[in-house]
Amino acid sequence: MIFPSGEQFEIGHGDQRATVVEVGSGLRTYAVGDRHVLDGYEETEMCRSGRGQLLAPWPNRIDGGAYTFEGQELQLPLTEPSEGNAIHGLVRFMPWRALAHDADRVLLELLLHPQPGYPFTLLLRTETRLGDGGLEVHTSAENVGDAACPFGLGHHPYLLASTGKVDDVEFELPGRDPQRVGDTKLDDAFGDLERDAEGIARVRVDDTTVWFDAAYRYVQLFSGDLPDVGRRSLAVEPMTCPRNAFRTGEALIRLEPGDRFEGRWGISP
Repeated sequence: MIFPSGEQFEIGHGDQRATVVEVGSGLRTYAVGDRHVLDGYEETEMCRSGRGQLLAPWPNRIDGGAYTFEGQELQLPLTEPSEGNAIHGLVRFMPWRALAHDADRVLLELLLHPQPGYPFTLLLRTETRLGDGGLEVHTSAENVGDAACPFGLGHHPYLLASTGKVDDVEFELPGRDPQRVGDTKLDDAFGDLERDAEGIARVRVDDTTVWFDAAYRYVQLFSGDLPDVGRRSLAVEPMTCPRNAFRTGEALIRLEPGDRFEGRWGISP
């Protein structure tokens, strides 16, 4: 049987367990002992609502899927047709190739070829590792084509509410006061985040922390207002740029031929 999310790469460290999948290099599960940290999905299910997915070469949405780069007008497929948007990049449902799989880590790679709306060539790699500090993900993107390209990156983990209701979750953004989700519908990006001396920003969700380095200038919080999520988990999404960056240019990364992007994020349970 071939699972909807492809090959399953299980890793562990101490009482931590995680599953990374071939399709999209997604993070399907992460648990510590008997506690499921992430709102994942079964191996027999197709990933929905972005759960644990890697979002490249852009996170969030591009209004109308249309943008201009280097004087060229480009049109992406509208992958959120009800809203007329191109959402969360191009690699979420592509098969990635395993370069290494050890007891505590897995390294996957994808060569993204030119296509309508994104006529550029990227080599993407993502390493997921478990250690004493929790889960860590290192992602790189190299422009292996012959022309400059626009680039953005995000990740979409949902953290399960301990009570099963996101309304009960208390979260704390870097440099801001803690607050309870309550009945608020969150789907907002936050920038200008307070960071430590190493450039790390941290978002606390109850007793769990999502951290990310300076490559990720924004974080999106989403309260899971979707039928299959049902507000039982809070998505904390490290992003290099906000919504519509291909159109606005805000925090958009320009990769010249041979340029390489690198970023790290993780979860400390």
